[in-house]
Amino acid sequence: MPVEPPPTPWNLSGADLTQRQDLVGVGADLEPGTLLSAYRQGLFPMGTGRGGRPPMGWWCPWRRGVLLPGDHHVQHSLRRSRHRFEVSVDQAFPTVVDACADPTREGRWITAEVAQAYARLHELGWAHSVEVWDAAGSLAGGLYGVAIGGLFAGESMFHRATDASKVALWALVEIVFADGDTRRLIDVQWQTAHLQRQGVREIPRADYLARLPAALSAPLPAQLRA
Repeated sequence: MPVEPPPTPWNLSGADLTQRQDLVGVGADLEPGTLLSAYRQGLFPMGTGRGGRPPMGWWCPWRRGVLLPGDHHVQHSLRRSRHRFEVSVDQAFPTVVDACADPTREGRWITAEVAQAYARLHELGWAHSVEVWDAAGSLAGGLYGVAIGGLFAGESMFHRATDASKVALWALVEIVFADGDTRRLIDVQWQTAHLQRQGVREIPRADYLARLPAALSAPLPAQLRA
């Protein structure tokens, strides 16, 4: 089970969430206690400088991208291709983060500091990865994020083979929603056309924050308790 770190000295509750802007704060640090406090209040970190460099920003999108129980859509082509892959959980967390942080990726924002921060969360049992492997045993895709109770806050995903990231999301859905508890939710931060086709919807910030306490109160998914 996850180990609770020392509490953060920062007051993250001071963010003004009434404004129609996604960036709600700047500063603080990336210590485990700070990150967990942020997620529990609906915030997540991303640097505001080029390539995700400092200063660190704290974000709470006005329109939040979420995947709710029963919403995930699996296309017929994905059902046909899933058998080509093997899926694992928490078997290659640093490798998944490194792949997501590839500097050649468009919109890259994961810096060495961010990667180290989530590595610490992983060591404490809060951050998790889903890996997708091809038939040759090579890492074809994956994702990582933070699990607190019934909330899975997705941070990033990648693919090196067609459909590999979709398979990773499908596997995550099966893990998070396995017990049918409708309080659970997967937070993807922002909806994209790619994610929308897989069932991700946008909800207002107020709706997300209203759902969050119930999600946090749900038990951690069984497959993430090791």
